[in-house]
Amino acid sequence: MATGDFRPVYHPAGHDHALRVALQDLRTGRWLAMRDLLENTPDWASWTQRTQVLAAVAAGSDTVQAWLAEEPRSVAATVMHARVRVERAVRAHREKHPSAQQLWQEAWEGCRSAAHASPADPVPWVCLLALSQLDEGQRLEEHRLLPPGPMLFPGPWGLLAEADKRDPFNREAYHRMLQFVYARRASGTLSEAVNFVQWAASSAPEGSALHVLPLYVRVERYRREHGHERALDLHWVTEDGERDARRALDIWFVAADPPARSLLDLNHLAHALWGSLRFTDAAQVFRAMGPYYTSVPWAHRTRTPQDPAGAEEVFLRARSRCLAAEHEPGREPRG
Repeated sequence: MATGDFRPVYHPAGHDHALRVALQDLRTGRWLAMRDLLENTPDWASWTQRTQVLAAVAAGSDTVQAWLAEEPRSVAATVMHARVRVERAVRAHREKHPSAQQLWQEAWEGCRSAAHASPADPVPWVCLLALSQLDEGQRLEEHRLLPPGPMLFPGPWGLLAEADKRDPFNREAYHRMLQFVYARRASGTLSEAVNFVQWAASSAPEGSALHVLPLYVRVERYRREHGHERALDLHWVTEDGERDARRALDIWFVAADPPARSLLDLNHLAHALWGSLRFTDAAQVFRAMGPYYTSVPWAHRTRTPQDPAGAEEVFLRARSRCLAAEHEPGREPRG
């Protein structure tokens, strides 16, 4: 397809076609496809990602509750019930809804039930990590444990360890921990976030999505500093910015199994490579996305981050520039 004719597609399932089918059924109030999908999910990484996407859609209906009522001994239904409760609690907290505290308590109880029903499953612990960001003052003791290394912060390290024990370097678990850092009522949380992602990536194996984490913190800094308002933006072409992008390309993108690569991670990597002027490197990431994209991080390059059309325009401009670079003489050097 010619670049000028290309229009990206946003879909929460991304390249996961089986998940797309289950989501279609879920939106009509049916749960059989969801059950069958989860029964045939082969690994914890896919299980974590699929249950997260399904819960984001299911949170607006009683479909999962109906499934659990029909099959009360179903482990998958129990885990999904916890997922949905956590999603509702997080949304209520974000919107400062008066029922937020009650939903938080219900979600916590749902996570404990899921952990009991599925003891080898990382998702109940990932869900508890998601709830930890609601405790902004770190009132609960489990949210202020001493860190495992220097330059880190007191936090829910026990919950992260439980998730890690069941699925080492679980992508969502570490992203939830990063969100906890942002929610902390303390000064210097951005520097704490930098220390955390560097610590996480330093021990992660090749192909791990944790090598993309530094790119998320860089986008967050750009957002906080209102980088889009600067006439000459040098935020992305710094030496450490380019280093983070190249490291994610070499240690994650090249080494990871393509079906396991998160669409959101691909977008952050393409964005970072484009921003650091490594256009031909970015081109291969854009091609790996196929027809799909996510509005973040591109939306942060616009003056109105809630404008989907603006995010798409930035994405298309970046994609076009990078694909064109493949046909230009003298590609930018690697190394």
